[in-house]
Amino acid sequence: MRLTEEHRAIRDTMTRFVETEVNPHADAWEAAGIWPAHEILGKLGCLGLLGINKPEEFGGQGLDYSFHACFLEALGNARCNGVNMGVSVQTDMATPAVARFGSDALRRNWLRPVIEGKMVASIAVSEPQAGSDVSQIATQAVSDGGDYVITGTKMWITNSTQADWLCLLANTSDGAKHSNKSLILVPMDAKGIEVSKPLEKLGMRASDTAQIFFDGVRVPKSHLIGQEGRGFQMQMQQFQEERLSACFVKCRTLELCIEDTIAYTSERKVFGKPILDNQTVHFKLAELQTEIEALRAMAWRAVDLMLAGEDVTTLASMAKLKAGRLARTVPDACLQYFGGQGFMWDNFVSRCYRDLRLTSIGGGADEVMLQIIAKRMGAYPRN
Repeated sequence: MRLTEEHRAIRDTMTRFVETEVNPHADAWEAAGIWPAHEILGKLGCLGLLGINKPEEFGGQGLDYSFHACFLEALGNARCNGVNMGVSVQTDMATPAVARFGSDALRRNWLRPVIEGKMVASIAVSEPQAGSDVSQIATQAVSDGGDYVITGTKMWITNSTQADWLCLLANTSDGAKHSNKSLILVPMDAKGIEVSKPLEKLGMRASDTAQIFFDGVRVPKSHLIGQEGRGFQMQMQQFQEERLSACFVKCRTLELCIEDTIAYTSERKVFGKPILDNQTVHFKLAELQTEIEALRAMAWRAVDLMLAGEDVTTLASMAKLKAGRLARTVPDACLQYFGGQGFMWDNFVSRCYRDLRLTSIGGGADEVMLQIIAKRMGAYPRN
């Protein structure tokens, strides 16, 4: 895809924002175990960057996904991966279904404030016994007059301690597991919601992640997103944007790992010469950069096909799989060239080694991506 001046303007604006508003505070937010979601999203909302591909009548810019992809790649310049996670939850995980299928009232009262950065949104799908297998969720939303009464629990919910509302997937009938689920917008101040303390995670330390308990939570049926019983299908569609967002963000973050490694190994000498001068080192870095470019090309091809109205499930799954694999191999290889310094907690490469391991798990594990790809190839067992 050939980028226009408008594409580049969005990318450059977001890059400057990250450099001035995020990176100077990255270490402090990592130490605190939380990022100031309302503050940062509020500033992004003022710049018009939270609704690039959302409807204009509800506060967005109404541009196509290619412009949003430029925003995502620039977001990858952040040296606090928890911020990358939290922002992309707002733009690519909690809001696509509301923007696409929500009623005008939902979009006016709940989507617009999120696009403007006045509210923080979260996506609530995973449960303690249902992560990658979304069809097995147990949370119930039982019809009672004009309300749904929600009971259950959600696990590993990003932005949950700061969120104003959730895009919740719940069972609304006893029917077949792929047609008994609905997406419901749930205000976090509803009676009966309890949020745990932030979970102690291996990485993404600045991303507030918690378990949420629902005990007879009443939500008006007007908060239903789209049609009842179509939640599974809408969430699968929403997953495609989540998976592509991970690819675009990771492309730039992984390049930062390589750039930091080049800078360090250019200065650090071993046996009388810079580490970078060893062929095994600079060849390996060249190979890794080539792999990142392959991922970038795959992600942009998916955007091209998406804009042409084609189904990108297979390609998005392939790109997500590749992003997860590179998120493990690039930081690991780069960390090795830092030697002892790579084993220090405050090294950005070591931070990525911890943080980006999530890429092969969240939003659909590598094995789920392989299953999707194999099915669509006609190579999956029929029984």
